[in-house]
Amino acid sequence: MAYCSEEDARDAGCTGTSAEVTAWIAAAQERIDAYTQQVFEPTDLVVVADVGADGLVILPRRVRTVTSVMPVLEPDDGASIPASAYRVTSSRVLGQIDAVHLAWGGYDDLVAGAESYNGGWLGLWERWGAEQVKVLGSFGYDTVPQMVGQACALLAADLQAKAAPSDADAAEDGGLQVDDEGNNVAIEDTDDDGASGVVGPTASTGSTQVDALLTGYLNRGYNLIGGV
Repeated sequence: MAYCSEEDARDAGCTGTSAEVTAWIAAAQERIDAYTQQVFEPTDLVVVADVGADGLVILPRRVRTVTSVMPVLEPDDGASIPASAYRVTSSRVLGQIDAVHLAWGGYDDLVAGAESYNGGWLGLWERWGAEQVKVLGSFGYDTVPQMVGQACALLAADLQAKAAPSDADAAEDGGLQVDDEGNNVAIEDTDDDGASGVVGPTASTGSTQVDALLTGYLNRGYNLIGGV
């Protein structure tokens, strides 16, 4: 799912064939994901986060659903803990945060090591000695926010404009592939591994106007491990 339509990108100034405009939109999305450290469509991810002293695990993306929570242990990860051992909150609900709340006060007499007489979940966790958890689930926004869509269209046009060489540059570099309008059409597909969702953080999208539109969606300081 694209963050903006081809029509929106063209209205913002993007030109070329449908394939070319689509490629610039994909490049803009990658920049937006890297800048905000968010995903704006439902995406299956694996994330690792620290366990707070009170069992609060703040998640690095807007959470939709959580399917598995397991302690990060060496050399192998521990077994997934049952859903009764934690609860999930999401920023989709006003006033809530994206987090897994480990049930330190709970227990399960059917789970070895988490029995009521054995210290419950807290006792089991302390014996594990795990400081982090690996969380599998669906993250992102159900639909692309309007401001993000606008930012994507503007950024697609901005990236294309900045990539277009001058006549002098084109004359010096015969290897450039330029169309009749002067646009560099040698575009690499940035979506070869779209399922991973792993994009390194950047300090800016490259456009101050787009940065301003995305300010409310910034999510810094977390570690994204990978996609599933």
